Amino acid sequence: IQDQHDEIITHVNVARKSYDYVFTTGGIGPTHDDITTDAVAAAFGVDVERNVEAEAILQNYYTETRLNEARLKMADLPVGAELIANPVSAAPGFKLDNVFVLAGVPKIMQGMLGYVIEQIAAGDEIISHSIACDLKESEIADGLGTVQARFEDVDIGSYQNFKDGILSVSIVLRG
Repeated sequence: IQDQHDEIITHVNVARKSYDYVFTTGGIGPTHDDITTDAVAAAFGVDVERNVEAEAILQNYYTETRLNEARLKMADLPVGAELIANPVSAAPGFKLDNVFVLAGVPKIMQGMLGYVIEQIAAGDEIISHSIACDLKESEIADGLGTVQARFEDVDIGSYQNFKDGILSVSIVLRG
């Protein structure tokens, strides 16, 4: 979604009521356009304040001359937020209820995910299998429909490919 305050609030509120877990990435840095923290706090109806623990982490990481007000902005978190450790560049993400707010830089976000994974309850195992064949979707459509109706607990999708002048299809089964 776009970095617009009201849009973030709307999407976070819809998603957190509809899904077990919601993940956001980006918008928690030190610049004026990093508005995700404020928007997520607004979605939950809480204030943003300087988090003492997050501030201590930043003070520990940065030398006194490198820790400025812009960087300290990354310690301003929604009231009641739980910190998400950042093993790459220190500035923490946070969690409010079922919403996990992570950094946008891929390497930093991946580092944070290592801590988040431990907080997520695993669901049922999903097995996926793909079958590639030199047929056209129109040739297998009726048969796939029949098989799908018989095995409603398996998701069956067909995906047309066109490579090197050859039309083919991949059938993917998940359940």
